[in-house]
Amino acid sequence: MLDNRARFRKAVEASRELRNLIVRYNDALLGQIQITAACNALHPIQARLARWILQTNDRIDGELVPLTQQLLSEMLGVRRSSVSEVAIRLQSAGLIRYSRGAIKISDRRGLEKAACECYETIKAQAEKVLR
Repeated sequence: MLDNRARFRKAVEASRELRNLIVRYNDALLGQIQITAACNALHPIQARLARWILQTNDRIDGELVPLTQQLLSEMLGVRRSSVSEVAIRLQSAGLIRYSRGAIKISDRRGLEKAACECYETIKAQAEKVLR
């Protein structure tokens, strides 16, 4: 009996279309990693936090984005207290509602404006791969 990895490898070997999709996905992922690294070095915390919230929301089902301040601080490379301060500002601006590890986007357009241009760049790359 084949395990999941072996079945996946066999499917990839048998399907040129699947192989091409995986290559495009890897290209998009590498691009996302490069953009994120530059973003973390160049953009303010608030723009980066808005980007992470939007990106996570794009990839889940449902309205609540399950991100803790600890995880966000690690992803953004900042102190947890900095994430807390910025989340409070975004909440005060009416862009999000935040409570213990769950974020709800209240004003998506406003949050997109608060995010840096990296959000749209990464989103466009992902859409290109899925076409």
